[in-house]
Amino acid sequence: MKSPILKSCLSFLVLALLVSNADAQRSSRKRTNTTPANTGTDANQQGQNNNTSAPSGYNPYGNLPIEVDKSGGYNDSIVKKSMRPDAAFDKSFINDRTPLPYEHLRWDDALFAEKVWREVDLREKMNMPFRYQSEDDNGDQRFISILLKAVRSGEVTAFDPTDDRFTTPMDSVGVKGITAGGPADTVAVRDVNDPNKIVGYRVTQTSFDPGSVMKFRIKEEWVFDREASRMFVRIIGIAPLKTLYLPNGQERGSSVMFWVYYPDLRPILAKYEVYNPKNMGNSRMTWEELFESRMFSSYVVKSTLDNPANRTIRQAIKDPILALLEGDNIKEKIFNYEQDLWSY
Repeated sequence: MKSPILKSCLSFLVLALLVSNADAQRSSRKRTNTTPANTGTDANQQGQNNNTSAPSGYNPYGNLPIEVDKSGGYNDSIVKKSMRPDAAFDKSFINDRTPLPYEHLRWDDALFAEKVWREVDLREKMNMPFRYQSEDDNGDQRFISILLKAVRSGEVTAFDPTDDRFTTPMDSVGVKGITAGGPADTVAVRDVNDPNKIVGYRVTQTSFDPGSVMKFRIKEEWVFDREASRMFVRIIGIAPLKTLYLPNGQERGSSVMFWVYYPDLRPILAKYEVYNPKNMGNSRMTWEELFESRMFSSYVVKSTLDNPANRTIRQAIKDPILALLEGDNIKEKIFNYEQDLWSY
């Protein structure tokens, strides 16, 4: 007799607990869906968390003034010229230099032709003139600064970095983004007399560092002309490579900034001298003469020789040491082709 009564009491108790739990959940939903008054910082924070669109003129920093610092970014348009002669001899003829025109190569006379892509590492000792940090009457003397100045002024056209065939010119927005620097950051401006008091905010942007460009990629073609019985090498394009870093400061690779058609760049390079650490007066060649004389150190990263898949060496060979050896093997094959045509 007691057992049915006990079971009934337990059933009513479980049913009461379930009903109270359901009422609590319904009241919790009502409190969650209720929108609080838009007052104070908590209301603003809730609007941001719910991704609600802020009204026009909304200022997340209250009534404090916000100043945009426009001094950031790389600016190579300001050139400070010397008001007096800066040399003991006349150097005005430098601006009148023009490169010699290329010798015409006929398609019928091209017995051998292969394209080669190289990378010039500025950390090598032979390439140190590329990093010469000095100011002259024609601006910054670093090679990347010369290149950027020519692109930003419109003297040469910058092409899309993903295509080395010069098919897609970059617009003014893309050219400006080349030297945009890092993302913008908001910095609090504090009172001089009270460091704990914030009087406003300043939006700053990190400027582009020309020193972050530590490599250049060169596209060239080697052609053996059977009429002249000699091998010609013609540089077709140059691309600066921007070094990329991990958050811990470790280098993680590089990316192409843009491509420049080298024949368009030759007249500009003829007006800039290359740094000579041995003699600053005599024997100073121009940048155009440096490239034509092959006075730089580089390694091959890709070629059209025995490459039907059109892959880079690193895509085919993962080991970096073996990839460098394969690049030297390509150089030797091109050199031996010319030498094997002669009988001694």
